[in-house]
Amino acid sequence: MAERNIRLTLAYDGTDFYGWQVQQSGRTVQGVMQAALERMHGHAVRIVGAGRTDSGVHATGQVANFITDIGSIPPQRFREAVNSLLPRDIRVLASAEAGPRFHARRSARHRVYRYYLSCAPVLLPHMRNYCHWVRRVPDIRVLNGMASLLVGEHDFTAFSAEGDKNVSKVRTVSVSSFHAESGMLVYTIAANSFLWKMVRTIVGTFLELGEQGGGAEGLARVLESADRGTAGGTAPARGLFLERVVYDEETLENPGPAAGLSGDGVFPGAP
Repeated sequence: MAERNIRLTLAYDGTDFYGWQVQQSGRTVQGVMQAALERMHGHAVRIVGAGRTDSGVHATGQVANFITDIGSIPPQRFREAVNSLLPRDIRVLASAEAGPRFHARRSARHRVYRYYLSCAPVLLPHMRNYCHWVRRVPDIRVLNGMASLLVGEHDFTAFSAEGDKNVSKVRTVSVSSFHAESGMLVYTIAANSFLWKMVRTIVGTFLELGEQGGGAEGLARVLESADRGTAGGTAPARGLFLERVVYDEETLENPGPAAGLSGDGVFPGAP
């Protein structure tokens, strides 16, 4: 039977994972997936992910692909077959056969991340691993004023973590905006690719500048400085989700910066 290239859409709770990529020690999403595929195939199978999410980061739309030599399973049935071998904190949402040249990472045009902020007097206990709790409600107009400056091609050195191995820190951002959703303040960012801890550092910087009154002018200075020391702290991993990966045949949609907001730019009913 000829080999087939299988594309998977994955969701996982990153709380108990040391990120996507296999490491010498620690439980990883790639490692768990490859262990399941090895049990299914009877030999080692390598799986490639579109985004190398960090420790504690979640996904609702990670995309991965692997080569199978099993001819008896229809492409769409790999979802059930693989899920039967996976732990409860990771699931295959969809499976399909991809073209022979499809590569989950290299073929991706955009990666879409969302960062969730709970702005409430008390954080609901069941949400503690899935958002960043801030006691004060930020001004969403100020946040969106900063967020809009990131759209386009920029050098994001100021938002890169120490030890980032990318030679070029230039990235192209297609979407950068905040909106309210189900009681959460949500930051959506889409780019061709990301630096290590880039999104979390951006969010941390937004929150600090918003609190200090730096606003768009302060964000512009940070971006232009190309100096990590000028940016804010890194927001916790638990609020970050890889929501979607966009390929050539798909479209990128912006949820809109004002969705769900009252006229004064704050959460309806916010204190």
